[in-house]
Amino acid sequence: MASRLQIEGDDSVLLRVTHSNLKNFAADVRFSLQMSVEAVKDKLWKKCGTSVNSMRLELYDDCKNKLCDLSDDSRPLGFYSPLDGFRIHVVDLDPSSVTSGGWLEDTSLVEKYTISEEDYNKRSGTFRKFKENLASQNPSAFRNKISDDYMEDLCANIKVGDRCEVEPGEKRGVVKYVGRAEALGPGFWIGVQLDEPLGKHDGMVKGTRYFQCPPLCGAMVRPDKIKVGDYPERDPFEEDEI
Repeated sequence: MASRLQIEGDDSVLLRVTHSNLKNFAADVRFSLQMSVEAVKDKLWKKCGTSVNSMRLELYDDCKNKLCDLSDDSRPLGFYSPLDGFRIHVVDLDPSSVTSGGWLEDTSLVEKYTISEEDYNKRSGTFRKFKENLASQNPSAFRNKISDDYMEDLCANIKVGDRCEVEPGEKRGVVKYVGRAEALGPGFWIGVQLDEPLGKHDGMVKGTRYFQCPPLCGAMVRPDKIKVGDYPERDPFEEDEI
């Protein structure tokens, strides 16, 4: 009877979503209780890469006890009586899935194109050749004009642990580093752990570790590129809400 009342109302539930193959994947997602289990799977497929036909959903309570499998794709989510704080665990049943093997999260497993310094120097039309040509024409333009204290004043109200928004793109995250980063250039830099994998590294830049974060969630930006304040983590499923 309780499930029937949930389905008939315009209710929703906030659930934690985890994935069997993605150790770093976890998100708090709000679902409509009127959504079918198949619709829930379709929504998750667009975010985690596991196809609907290869997905099994398990429901856990807030004490980590497994309650049931969401086994009937035609039933509304509310039939299983999930509550706020419960967890849906996505089990990928496809051994050849794009999520298997860890490569979707571990960029070290992805083969990268490399070229030797000797071969690069032989190429024409490269950025290095362009810079060398400009420097030969106007040497003064390439002298270091940025002081070691560049933008230090903008760091006065920025501290590690602050929530922030990074431009361009209004990417949100948390401040993980404030200080100089010689590998990037003179002056002050802000290290940010982005909420989504929209960065370029895991906190290590050009061989120097400035902070620790998941792969592709790290960004180093100038202080004028971020705003600190009340910037809560966005719901990654909000744009697909049914």
